[in-house]
Amino acid sequence: MPDTNTVTRFAPSPTGRLHVGNLRAALMNWMIARKAGGTFILRLDDTDPERSKEEYVDAIRRDMEWLGLDWDREERQSARIDRYMDAADRLRGDGRLYEAFETPTELDLKRKKQLNMGRPPVYDRAALRLTDAERESLRAERTGHWRFLLDHARIEWEDGILGALSIDAASVSDPVLIRGDGQVLYTIASVVDDTDMGVTHVVRGSDHVTNTATQIQIMAALEHDHPAFAHHSLLTGPQGEALSKRLGTLALHDLREAGIEPMALLSLMARLGSSQPVELRATPRELAEQFDLSQFGSAPTKFDVADLTPLTGHYLQTLPFEAVAGDIAALGVPEGDRTRFWEVVRDNIRTRADMADWWRLMTEGAAPKIAAEDADFVREALSLLPDPPFADDAWKAWTTEVKSATGRKGKQLFMPLRHALTGRHNGPDMGDLMPLLQRKPEL
Repeated sequence: MPDTNTVTRFAPSPTGRLHVGNLRAALMNWMIARKAGGTFILRLDDTDPERSKEEYVDAIRRDMEWLGLDWDREERQSARIDRYMDAADRLRGDGRLYEAFETPTELDLKRKKQLNMGRPPVYDRAALRLTDAERESLRAERTGHWRFLLDHARIEWEDGILGALSIDAASVSDPVLIRGDGQVLYTIASVVDDTDMGVTHVVRGSDHVTNTATQIQIMAALEHDHPAFAHHSLLTGPQGEALSKRLGTLALHDLREAGIEPMALLSLMARLGSSQPVELRATPRELAEQFDLSQFGSAPTKFDVADLTPLTGHYLQTLPFEAVAGDIAALGVPEGDRTRFWEVVRDNIRTRADMADWWRLMTEGAAPKIAAEDADFVREALSLLPDPPFADDAWKAWTTEVKSATGRKGKQLFMPLRHALTGRHNGPDMGDLMPLLQRKPEL
C-alpha cells in the first residue's frame, strides 16, 4: 500500500562526478520513495569546504535530470552546520563526546602496534585518561578532535537486504565526529539530517555497515529511532575484480557522452544484483512500480559497462518516430524522408550517434569494399545502375538486371553489391535502404 510518510534521500558529496556506484544507491532510494508515493530528498554532503565544488553540484543535478530521477527537496549540509553543532553540544553535555589529541601519525603508530600484537586496531581511548592539566597542555600545542563514546554493547538491526545484523561496538573505534579544524564529518551530519528530515529508509553500500552501527548508537543517544537500513552489495568488474579503482572511468557524464540511453542504464541498475532478470522499461516510474528490495542479495555484483551498448540499442529500437524526430531533423534529413529514415535504420543502431553515420552514408556515399575476385563483377553491375534518385523498387530491378547479365545469384550476387553501395557487411534491408541513397558509388 502507498505510504506517503516514506522519506528517502540520496546524499552525494560534490567532490567529483557521479559514477555507477553512486547511481545504485540513488536509484534504489528514489524507487522506494516513488513506489510509496513518499518524498525523495537530494542532500548535498558539502561540509568539506576544500573539496566541495559548485561545478560538481551542478554536475550532480544534470546527471539526475538526465536520468529522470526527480527530487522533492534539495538540502545542503553546509547550510546546517549550526544544527550539527547543537547536536554535538548535547552529546558533550551527556558525556558522549570527548576531545582527543592524537595526530594522524600517532594514531597510525598505535594501529600498527596493535596489529603486531594480534589485536584489532581499535582506538584505545587514551584521551579519556588524560588529566585536566594534560588536556590544557595539549590544547596549547594542537587542536583536538571530538570522538563519540560508544556504548560497548552489541548493536543489532534487521537489514533490508542482509537480514539480521549484529556488531559488537567494542570491536569498533569511537568515531570522530568533528575534526581538529572544526569540520563536521559525515557520521554526525548524516545522523542529524536523517532525524531532522524524517528519513524512514536508507539504502547504501555494504561498506557502510560498520558506519551504520555507530550511527544507530548516535541516534539513540540523541533520543531518536533509526531508519530502516539496507546495504546493497558492492559492484565488481565482469571477472569479479574490484571496481573501485575504475569508478572514475565510469562517470555518468562519460556514459552520457558515449551515447548510453538513460533508461538502458536505469533498467540494468534497477535489477543488477537481484534475482529478477533485467527488463527494459520506458520510464523510471515503471521501474519503481516493480522494485522489490527483498529480491537483492549480499553477493558481490558484477557490472560490465559493455552491457550498456546493446541495451541502448534494444531500447532505441522500441522508440516510436516521435521520440527521435528531433534527432533526425537535426541531421538535416528532409521532412518527407524522416519517418522512412527511422524505419530503415532503427534496427541497425547502437546509439543515437549511429543515425548520423547512416545519414552520412546516404548523402555522401561510402568507400566500396570490393574483394579482388568481385572487381569485374561489381564494375559491370555499376554500369547497369541508373543515377539517383532511386525508385522504391530500385534494388529489386537492379539486381534482377545484374543477375540476367552476369549469371550470378544468391549471396554471390547480393553481398558484393551491398559492399559496393554501403561499404558494410550488414545493415538495413537493401530494398528499404536504396531509395534513400543519394550517391552512386565510384570505383
